[in-house]
Amino acid sequence: MTEPAKKRPEFRNINALKDLPSYRWPLASLVSGMHRISGAIMFLLMPFIIWMFDNSVSSEISFAKFKFAFNVGMLGLPGFLWKLLALALIWAYLQHFIAGIRHLYMDVNHAVSKEFGRSSALATLVLSLGLTVVLGAKLFGLY
Repeated sequence: MTEPAKKRPEFRNINALKDLPSYRWPLASLVSGMHRISGAIMFLLMPFIIWMFDNSVSSEISFAKFKFAFNVGMLGLPGFLWKLLALALIWAYLQHFIAGIRHLYMDVNHAVSKEFGRSSALATLVLSLGLTVVLGAKLFGLY
């Protein structure tokens, strides 16, 4: 006689509200996700980037409007919110740039190991957040 077949394990979809908040993301996957998010932020805010560049280099009058938007406000929003938007762009650029260098280094040197992934992800986070804090302090006039 043959034994009854073992029941195969059953895998169901992840419940986003229950399972994802308790899931521990590895540092390398967190940096990879932030690389994608920062690219999307820069893409979506491209009109704001073009406006900032245009108004900062066109003429003295447009530069004065540019400074006014960041100091007093524009379109009914206070200047503080415009500075926060610029700070988000600063973070997105730094995160995307440093993570991109990390990925290029890993591709060129075939540095694909768990230890290097963790240490380079930590370095990416420390560098991007540290530089964002320094540039944010300059943006908000702390030095």
